[in-house]
Amino acid sequence: MPPTIIIPGSATTRPIAKHLKSSITNAEALSLYREILRTAKAFHWCDDKGIPWRIKLRAEARKEFESSREEKDPLLIARMLVTGRECVREVQMKFNEADRKCWERIQQDSLNRGGGDRDGGSGGGGGGRGVPGRNG
Repeated sequence: MPPTIIIPGSATTRPIAKHLKSSITNAEALSLYREILRTAKAFHWCDDKGIPWRIKLRAEARKEFESSREEKDPLLIARMLVTGRECVREVQMKFNEADRKCWERIQQDSLNRGGGDRDGGSGGGGGGRGVPGRNG
């Protein structure tokens, strides 16, 4: 079946637009907003003024969603939701990659200080602990 081409203002737009305005769109927007808030929790460090980034990110997300609340164009709404999901996914992937590199560096430093112990520890004390769930 060939793809459907949606032409704004045409008769075929109405049924699709009606579908996109449904509660599914609202649920998807709410789901995206919650995902943004969960992702923002991981940003613990502060900016130059001492404000934690998670607070700034939450405020910006709220501002963006509030400014889009009155949007009526279903295609624009769908585009915003898709773009928002892609951005969150990209931020999560970059954050996870940076986190993985940090843990690798910590493990490597622990191995270098501990005399080459395979478990990442020096055998005693608190300085040479391995990363829980990442050893193996």
